[in-house]
Amino acid sequence: MEDACIVDLYWARSETAVAETAKKYGTYCYSIAHAILTNAEDAEESVNDTYLDAWNSMPPHRPAILATFLGKITRRISIDKWRARSAEKRGGGELPLALSELADCIPSGKTVEQEVTDAELEAAINRFVLSLPLTRRRVFLCRYWYLDSIAAISKQFGLSQSSVKVMLHRTRKALRTYLEQEGTL
Repeated sequence: MEDACIVDLYWARSETAVAETAKKYGTYCYSIAHAILTNAEDAEESVNDTYLDAWNSMPPHRPAILATFLGKITRRISIDKWRARSAEKRGGGELPLALSELADCIPSGKTVEQEVTDAELEAAINRFVLSLPLTRRRVFLCRYWYLDSIAAISKQFGLSQSSVKVMLHRTRKALRTYLEQEGTL
């Protein structure tokens, strides 16, 4: 079923909207959640929470790209669940490592001023990522959007783990330089 039709089902408050979403995007959402949580039950719960959040968000939202909309919801829910689990001294996964790798590139801590500049930072990062050659862009997104492990990225792209680490290091360094030139750091 086309995304626009699925969104129309949500707007019509049809229960088949969730079933169609699960059929088309269930595996996609699960892979995002599982990469963050590394636990099948928690990942499945996050996916179900994603469907509920999508149901509650449409209307008023009418996402242009349903996959991105669902992916963002799944990431947010999964990261929140991971944080709660980490507070209980459980868990692991790639999230803390991936976030620590980006710590030098992206400022942390929310202030009123930071809230104002978030949109500018997001736009600058998007421009940077879109300017990358395709393979570097895909490797960067696999690591920092999907939170894939270095080993998984290495296998997916047919590169050595060392090559992936070097590529990510150089891309983070280039991102930092780009953001400094843009005046967002």
